[in-house]
Amino acid sequence: MKPTESKIRTALLSYGMSGKVFHAPFISVHSGFHLSGAWERSHKGIEMDYPGTKSYAALEEVLADDTVELVVVNTPTYTHYDYARKVLVADKNVVIEKAVTTTSGEAESLASLAEEKGLKIGVYQNRRWDSELLTVLDVLNSKVLGDIVEAEIRFERYRPEVSPKKHKEEPNAGAGLLMDLGPHAIDQAIFLFGMPEAVFADLRITRENSKVDDCFDILLYYPDKRVRLKSGFFVKEPAYSHVLHGTLGSFLKPRADVQEEMLLKGFKPEGSEWGKEADGGKGLIHYTKNGETIREYIPSFQGNYMAFYEGVFQALRNNQTMPVTAYDGYKVILVIEAVLKSNQEKKVITI
Repeated sequence: MKPTESKIRTALLSYGMSGKVFHAPFISVHSGFHLSGAWERSHKGIEMDYPGTKSYAALEEVLADDTVELVVVNTPTYTHYDYARKVLVADKNVVIEKAVTTTSGEAESLASLAEEKGLKIGVYQNRRWDSELLTVLDVLNSKVLGDIVEAEIRFERYRPEVSPKKHKEEPNAGAGLLMDLGPHAIDQAIFLFGMPEAVFADLRITRENSKVDDCFDILLYYPDKRVRLKSGFFVKEPAYSHVLHGTLGSFLKPRADVQEEMLLKGFKPEGSEWGKEADGGKGLIHYTKNGETIREYIPSFQGNYMAFYEGVFQALRNNQTMPVTAYDGYKVILVIEAVLKSNQEKKVITI
C-alpha cells in the first residue's frame, strides 16, 4: 500500500512481553510512527496502555485495515512465515522478530515476495544496538588489536526452571535455545566477521523436564579465525559476553546493557541517560602500541535500540535499506541449519 500520511501507521501481531517491552515503546516515542494497535487474542491491554490505539480481534482485521502500513510479526517463531506472507499479500510492509523463519527456504520465499510486490522486510535484531556490541564494533574498527584470530560471544543465563511459554518449550520448529538466543549470537558474529565457511556444533538438554535444546556450543570457522558462540541456562556467574583476541592484544567486555531492564521497569526510550551503562560494565583492553603495553578499562557506548526503528523509518520514507534485511535473516537461518546438521552428524559442516 502507498502511505497516505507522513507517519507510519503500525500494528503489532501480539501484545505480550515483546509487544509491550520491545516494540510499542519505540513506535510510540518515535515521531515518525503512529501506533495503531495490536492483535490481542485474550487479554486486551493495548488500549489501556496507549489510549487511541485499537485491540484487533483477529489477524484478518489487521490486514483489512487500509490505514496500517507496517505490521510487526512478534508472534512465536513457527508462525512467522505464515503471518508475514499474509501481511505481504495484503500489501503491507513487515518487521519480523528473530528468527525470521524456521527454514532458509521460507526466508528466501518471503524476500522474493516482498521484492515482487515492492515492499520491505525488516528483521528485529535489536541486540546489534546493545552497548556491548557497539563497543566491540568500535574496538574492531580501531584496529588496535591487530588481526583478530579468536573471538567469543556468549548469551548465558541462570534459569533452571522450564518456562511456562509452551511455544518455547514444547517441541516445534521454532522452539529451543538455538532458535531463541541463537539468532542473536549468530547475527552478531555475521555482523562483525561475515559469513563463516563452516560450522561445528553441540546442542544439549540440561534442565530437568526440558523437551528442547537449552544449551549450545557453536564453533564458526573462518579462513583466519575461529568464533565461538555459547549459551546455556546454568550460568550463575557469567563470563565475558564478548571476547576478542588479536595479534596485538585482547578485549574483554562483560554483558552490561541496561535497555531491557529499563524497558521492563516502564522507562520510555528517550533522554540523554537512555541506554547508558553503569561504570562496572566497562571493557578491559590490553594491547601493544609502538612497543608500549597498554592495559585499561574503556567506557562503553550507549545502547540504542531506537536505531532499529529509525532505520525502518528511513527505509519506508526515504527508500533506504532496512537496518536488518530479510537476507540478513536468511544468512542466520543458513547457519542454524548447518548447526542442526553438525549436531546430528557430529562433524564439521561446510556452509
